[in-house]
Amino acid sequence: MDAIRQAILDGVAGDELARIPLPETMRAAVVRKSEVDMFGDRPTRDKDPRESLHVDEVPIPPLGPNEVLIAPMASALNYNTVWTSIFEPLPTFGFLEKLGREGDLGARHDLDYHIVGSDAAGVVLRTGPGVTQWKPGDRVTVHCNSVDLEGPEGHEDSMLDASQRIWGFETNFGSLADISLVRANQLMPMPTHLAWEEAASLGLVMATSYRMLVGENAARMKQGDIVLIWGATGGIGGFATQFVLNGGGIPVCVVSSEEKAEVLRDIGVQHVIDRKAEGYRFLDDDGTPDMDEIRRFGSRIRELVGRDPDIVFEHPGRHTFAASVIVCKRGGTVVTCASTSGYMHTYDNRHLWMRLKKIVGSHFANYNEAWEANRLVDLGMIHPILSKTYPLEQAAQGAYEMHHNQHAGKIGVLVGAPEEGLGVLDQAKRERHAEGIKTFRAFD
Repeated sequence: MDAIRQAILDGVAGDELARIPLPETMRAAVVRKSEVDMFGDRPTRDKDPRESLHVDEVPIPPLGPNEVLIAPMASALNYNTVWTSIFEPLPTFGFLEKLGREGDLGARHDLDYHIVGSDAAGVVLRTGPGVTQWKPGDRVTVHCNSVDLEGPEGHEDSMLDASQRIWGFETNFGSLADISLVRANQLMPMPTHLAWEEAASLGLVMATSYRMLVGENAARMKQGDIVLIWGATGGIGGFATQFVLNGGGIPVCVVSSEEKAEVLRDIGVQHVIDRKAEGYRFLDDDGTPDMDEIRRFGSRIRELVGRDPDIVFEHPGRHTFAASVIVCKRGGTVVTCASTSGYMHTYDNRHLWMRLKKIVGSHFANYNEAWEANRLVDLGMIHPILSKTYPLEQAAQGAYEMHHNQHAGKIGVLVGAPEEGLGVLDQAKRERHAEGIKTFRAFD
């Protein structure tokens, strides 16, 4: 693996890279099937990814048709890696077993370990039969929609395909490894002005935000829309804030500290609510929505922007969902993609049906949506949000911090890259966009 890594760092030509033999084994961050019961009855908060996420030496995955082996130079963490590492809401080995029943290609994924990770920037090493658009040496970022499109359902929107899975979560051979296995239609060209770890931080949360707000399949934000954004300096919320600003919307950003509020003001956000400073608590001890608190929150939004939000960008889930439904304007849309604070929601349904509001579920993005979001980065209109990086051996520490919300923006993981700042091809372009990159890397 050292020879491949050095060749990539030296920028050798693709045909030369293709001639370097692949090793038989590699490093990979994995959870083990034998440990799925290790946490017993511990409360969710006390389940520690540092106990369950290991860096092991494992075999290189076998390459199949329309597939590509890449060498991730960097990856990034998402909540799905946290969920995988604490075996909630269920162990991901059930996904791998189901995939394994679908034939010989699927059976490769059904192992007693699961290589995690759903974001990557790296270099193509090998291509399987049927791959025509990519070749060894290509620098790529990876989106996490793994789908074969054999069925009819996905041909209008691949996220509706019955075989749709999230790479590195519902499949094996994810990005936290020296070599990863992806489908050819997961690849996108790496923006030339970014370092490896910056490009790796884009895929999952950026494309998810794009679909929720910009694409044709969810909230369809228009100019002048007021958009309430929870966790607006987090990975997904930070990209949502950028899309709203660039798309002519008016963001109302909810954060948890004055430091985070200042970062948002620096990029042009005028309306910020520090939920900790203002003491909002939307659920009583028994989980019942606190209507007085929610009304106070709604009044605060109207004080800032004059009316209720057209769109609520919802991802915390249980702790915020009742407030999201109620503060959304009559006829407005709550668009939701996650439930990081809990997925069992309680809200007053009268506020939904009597005021003609909509709840729209949104899950990652199709290839075109991910590609278009990536193009905006290459144009310098959207910037990566990266607060810190860890080496692969410390990925579990990053997952622990994410589990306990001790992070802002994205947490990167260096895999093949020995240090931060490598991989930039177009320095002049980077200098043109330097202020945006610098600002968004301060989301900590």
